[in-house]
Amino acid sequence: MAEPGPTSDGLLFLTDEQLRKGIEAMFFAYRGFTADPDRILETKDYGRAHHRAVHFIHRSPGTTVSNLLSILGVTKQSLNRVLRSLIDDGLVRSEKGKVDARERHLHLTDKGQMLERELSDAQRARMRAAYRAAGPQAVAGFRQVLEAMMDPEMRRQYNRLKEGG
Repeated sequence: MAEPGPTSDGLLFLTDEQLRKGIEAMFFAYRGFTADPDRILETKDYGRAHHRAVHFIHRSPGTTVSNLLSILGVTKQSLNRVLRSLIDDGLVRSEKGKVDARERHLHLTDKGQMLERELSDAQRARMRAAYRAAGPQAVAGFRQVLEAMMDPEMRRQYNRLKEGG
């Protein structure tokens, strides 16, 4: 059966079955995307929350704990547990804010940078292979689909990160 495409008025109509296939593809792709980092994290007794924290601290050195809470969408208690282990293990350092001493600014140590590189290298390799196989138009379309699925506040955070902020 042929997949429906855009209609003459530019709208795309999808069946429930096609949407189900897309949802299942997303589940399996996510499993593949996280498999390599999960293996690395497991050897260090870390989980995906540690990975996300390391990723976003690397992405925005000096980010505050409250900003990281906002990006990750986790509870303060959960983030504190993750940060405590990363700090205790020498991967993250926390500095008092110069303007507001109550703020804690987070930076990866050299050891943290090494872990971040190992995790992101694995994911970049998988993304690079998939992007090459799919081609530039599919890559652009994929990014559009992902951005369209984001809630408005998530899209704003994503756009700030894209712009380097």
